[in-house]
Amino acid sequence: MATSRRQLLRGLATVGAATAAAPGAARAAEVRRAPDDAVGMLYDTTLCIGCKACVVACAQANDLTPERGTYGQGRYQAPDDLNENTKNIIKLYTEEGRTAYVKQQCMHCVDPACANACMLGALQKREFGIVTYDASKCIGCRYCQMACPFGIPKFQWSRYSGKIVKCELCAHRLAKGQLPACVEVCPRQAVIYGRRTELLEEARRRLREKPDLYVQKVYGETDAGGTQVLYVSHVPFEKLGLPDLGPESVPATQRAVQHGIYRGFAAPIALYGLLGALAFRNRARPDRPEGHGAGEEERP
Repeated sequence: MATSRRQLLRGLATVGAATAAAPGAARAAEVRRAPDDAVGMLYDTTLCIGCKACVVACAQANDLTPERGTYGQGRYQAPDDLNENTKNIIKLYTEEGRTAYVKQQCMHCVDPACANACMLGALQKREFGIVTYDASKCIGCRYCQMACPFGIPKFQWSRYSGKIVKCELCAHRLAKGQLPACVEVCPRQAVIYGRRTELLEEARRRLREKPDLYVQKVYGETDAGGTQVLYVSHVPFEKLGLPDLGPESVPATQRAVQHGIYRGFAAPIALYGLLGALAFRNRARPDRPEGHGAGEEERP
C-alpha cells in the first residue's frame, strides 16, 4: 500500500499542477466595486486630538458596556483595543517625539472578507454598502474573525450565547437621518461622514493643497479592494497599524483560486479518475504471499 500512497500523492501533484497551468486558471475573479450610493467616513490624523469623545459616544449609541483600559489607572472610558464592548477606539502612535492618533473601527470593505467567510449570511453588505450583522443568523463559528485582514470583528466570550461585535456605521441612526455617533461628537471634525465618492474627492483635495503635510495616499481608496472608511495621514500608514494589503481583496484572491481549481470541474474529474484507477489496480492485484507482514512495504 505504500507504493499506492506514493502514486496517489504523485497523481494529486500532477492534477494540481495541470490545473494551475491551465489557460485562465489563475485569472483574477470578478472585481467588486462600491455601490454608487456607498457611504463611509474619512478620518484625518492631523485633526484628531485624541479626546476619545467618539469612543464614549459609540458605546452610548450602541448600548455597549463602558470599557475601561489602562489609561488613567482605569478611571476613564478608554479601552486599549477593540473588544466585545468596543466598536470604535482611538490609538496613539509615538516615535522619536512624533505623535499621531488613529481611529480604528470596521473598514466596511467594498469586498468584505468577513461576509465572504460567513456561511449563513449573518454578515452582509446591505444598503449603502454598509457591512451589517444579523445576530439571528450567527452560529458563533468566528470565521469572520479569522478572515478579516484588519482584525476587526470581536466575539463576546463573556456571554453564554455570544455574538460578534463590530461597527455597523450606526446604521440605526442613519435610518433616522442622524450621523454616526462618532462623527456627530468629534470637536475637530477629524472624522466626517458622506458619500464615498465625495469623501475621496475631499481627501485628494487635502493632499493636493498640503503635499508637505500629508503622506500622498488615501488609505482605503484601493487597499484590500477598497474600503468605505478612508484615511489621510501625516504619518506612514503602517506606523498606525494600517496594513499594506495591496489592491486585491481577500475574497477576490479566494475566488481566483477556487475558479482555477474547479474551472469546468476539470480537477475533481481528474482526481476521481485517478482514485478510481488506483482502487481498480489494488483490487486486481493478486493476494500477498503467505508470511508477508501487514506492516511491510511491498517490493517492486
